[in-house]
Amino acid sequence: MIFRKKTKVDSNVGARAEQWAQHYLETQGLAIVANNYRCPRGEIDLIMREKNTLIFVEVRLRSNKQFGSAADSIDARKQQHLIHAAQHYLQSKKLWDQVPCRFDAICLIKDPDNGNKYQVEWLRNAFST
Repeated sequence: MIFRKKTKVDSNVGARAEQWAQHYLETQGLAIVANNYRCPRGEIDLIMREKNTLIFVEVRLRSNKQFGSAADSIDARKQQHLIHAAQHYLQSKKLWDQVPCRFDAICLIKDPDNGNKYQVEWLRNAFST
């Protein structure tokens, strides 16, 4: 398997996709709690609140479906990193048994006609612990 180093352009594209996803979720009634929460064993793109539920959101972007969908890229290893990061967040905020939680995924595909727009698929409760 060949890995390539992320470039600044890749990071900017990812940041724009996360901002777009945050705005999209806010228009759906969710409120932002935190973004880009990092800990030693993982990162969570967005932490949102819907009523009394805390939602850990993974944002995935694909320019096309040639190598699989954005949802397909959230494999078991990635899920474990998200779970560890969510546990770290809940423990650090002393919310461990205080709020219901779920993991969602926002899967984006760039619109081929307009690179600033996305086709979106919101997977609620994308996986469970």
